[in-house]
Amino acid sequence: MVKGGSLSGKEMQLVVFHLQEEDFGVDIRQVKEVLKLSQVTHLPHTAEYIEGVINLRGEVIPVVNLRKRFGIPGEQQGHEGQWVIIVEIEGTQVGLTVDSVAEVIRLPLEAIERPSSTIAGTKSQFLEGVGKYNDRLLIILKLETILTTEERISLSDLHDWSEDD
Repeated sequence: MVKGGSLSGKEMQLVVFHLQEEDFGVDIRQVKEVLKLSQVTHLPHTAEYIEGVINLRGEVIPVVNLRKRFGIPGEQQGHEGQWVIIVEIEGTQVGLTVDSVAEVIRLPLEAIERPSSTIAGTKSQFLEGVGKYNDRLLIILKLETILTTEERISLSDLHDWSEDD
């Protein structure tokens, strides 16, 4: 069972979204906003899964393509059909591209299990747990592990640079 959560300690409130046919969830406390993805400015010499940056009300926000980050195959719909979830990861705002945003749910902590390393393999560092909700499983992400320390430092420098302008 996962400890903590965005509510009283007995349940966790999650923003649920889709990548391919899979359901994912992130703690609502880390979500700042959800919006349709618009113009992305690509950055040279960044990791393959960093789409680039967007301008959100004067703030430069880096955008991470979750499909590429997790190695999920399949064609994306193009920027027009995608959504971006703006989250805060260790003090830095980051956009996460997703196929669609489904709902906000409350999930009892006893319905969440830590992922087995034999099931999740080497990618288990991205997972907070697996939640059982109605007749489906939700993959609950641990956002702090989506970016490496080097990438967080680089994105922090990008934010500092944008504030100097």
